Amino acid sequence: MKRLILAATMAIGVVTPTLAQEITLGRFFGACEDAGTDTKASVGEPCIVQSIINAASAEIDGVTIETLPTDWGNYYDQIKAAYAGGTPPDVHVMHRHRVAEFAGLGALADLTDDLAGAGIDVSDWAPAAREGVTYEGRVYGVPFDFHANLWHVNMDIMQQAGLVKDGKPILPTSVDELMAQAKQVKEKTGKDYLIGDFSQFDTGVRVVMSLIWQQGGDLYEGDTATVNTPEAKAALKVLTDLFDNGYAKPKLNYADSQQAFLNGEGAIFINGTWVVDFNDAQAADPDVALKNYYAASFPTLFGTDASWADSHMWAIPASVKKNAPEKYQAALKVLAFINDHNGDWARTGHMAVRKSVLESDAYAKLPHRTEYAGTAAMARTMPPNKHYGAIWDALNREYKAIWLTGKDVDEALSNAQTDVQDLLDR
Repeated sequence: MKRLILAATMAIGVVTPTLAQEITLGRFFGACEDAGTDTKASVGEPCIVQSIINAASAEIDGVTIETLPTDWGNYYDQIKAAYAGGTPPDVHVMHRHRVAEFAGLGALADLTDDLAGAGIDVSDWAPAAREGVTYEGRVYGVPFDFHANLWHVNMDIMQQAGLVKDGKPILPTSVDELMAQAKQVKEKTGKDYLIGDFSQFDTGVRVVMSLIWQQGGDLYEGDTATVNTPEAKAALKVLTDLFDNGYAKPKLNYADSQQAFLNGEGAIFINGTWVVDFNDAQAADPDVALKNYYAASFPTLFGTDASWADSHMWAIPASVKKNAPEKYQAALKVLAFINDHNGDWARTGHMAVRKSVLESDAYAKLPHRTEYAGTAAMARTMPPNKHYGAIWDALNREYKAIWLTGKDVDEALSNAQTDVQDLLDR
């Protein structure tokens, strides 16, 4: 419900009512109904982002924000349906890999010439952050973070397995070392070596892509698919060998894999930067089995340092800029507020995008940051493509069929190659 604020007109001093702007906001990250407005006290991705949104709604004069219900797994289907129906959120989050798709269709507002006036200093963005929100030389969003896969480590299990030195986990530097360590953990502790969501979302694709990049490969070069390759087979074999030897379970979903790690059921948990703050808080809970937690960069098992990564950003629909200029200005204020609180968002474990935050003492003192400081330098993502989402879905479907249904690797890669090439030809 829009509320009224009283504003005095300068010309005659008459007090007239002015409608505040209500901004609808679409986001994923999970729900947090009691996040409050303290951006420095909230814990975990859902509550930290919602506390920033709540604070923006409370503190920006003349603006209120309604957070729309959305689901992470179906988020882009929901956003696309909203755009198709002419009712997209006034502000919404998205990934950098979706910029080519949305901006290429003209769906996003071009923010390039309006950011400075909104109080957003583009020169303070890290170069990679600006690149992530840029399409054909124009800026279509405000960057929020860099995020990547990490190896979240249960140090007590690693210690029991004899895989700790000088207070740090001994991580593998080759596939052979990986398998030897996995066997060592299983034999000495009875625990799994690796835990991850390999059945619900796309953790498996992220792992496989990291290992393909480490071998110098990729998924496509221009309009040519390069999916069915020796590099892909070698990357997939790393996971299937772990599953086949009982060192990892392929059928855990996202929630169950997170809980298994907290329950102390495995040494290594593959998940992103977004759970560093959550895991750290859980490790301090006396009722949680995980006690000694470490966050490490994804190990290099082949020749080149590389780890899957992406970025979150905030965008405004082009229709808002074109048809509702006052709402557009209010939406820009929301983006500016979020940009100002980049340091608060970085408490999740995500890497900040503003140079002033990255260089600050407060950022350096955040828990575990030094443990995965090298992640930014090895971060990789697929080349921009308007069909990125469909390409990723094809890989996710075929890769998971290998370890969940026993599909032949050659057949799965052949199918994925055909599907991706078809998308690139469109």
